[in-house]
Amino acid sequence: MEFPNGLKFSEEHLWVSVSGTIATIGITKYAAEKLGNVLFVDLPHEDESIDQSESFGTLESSKTVSDLFAPVSGKVAEVNPDLGSDPEIINEFPYDDGWLMKVELTEEDELDTLLDAAAYLHHIKEEHDHDHDDDDDDEFE
Repeated sequence: MEFPNGLKFSEEHLWVSVSGTIATIGITKYAAEKLGNVLFVDLPHEDESIDQSESFGTLESSKTVSDLFAPVSGKVAEVNPDLGSDPEIINEFPYDDGWLMKVELTEEDELDTLLDAAAYLHHIKEEHDHDHDDDDDDEFE
């Protein structure tokens, strides 16, 4: 499993890309595959504040409704305008067009609490092993 360069990850399967004080947030490909087809996204509005580790929205998929937990704190600068009419782009392009929102960071040091790609891969492998007591770890190689 490969990830775009420069991303940070939360244990709740969100990725963060930072440019200046703006963090772009999305769900990982791993999460998108686990969720199944995304049917609806409920996100905060622009100028609303979110707090790290707090629920900020939900994703409804063909399998479940999942809460989204903020990987960082900040003020919502932009919500992906394409998600309302085309939420399945999250499944197709989770690291590109399927981003969720952009947040103006209020606590930049929170980025240090996020995982790098290697640590995130280790996290999902452990999660997978916990969920499936088998020896088929090929997808994590």
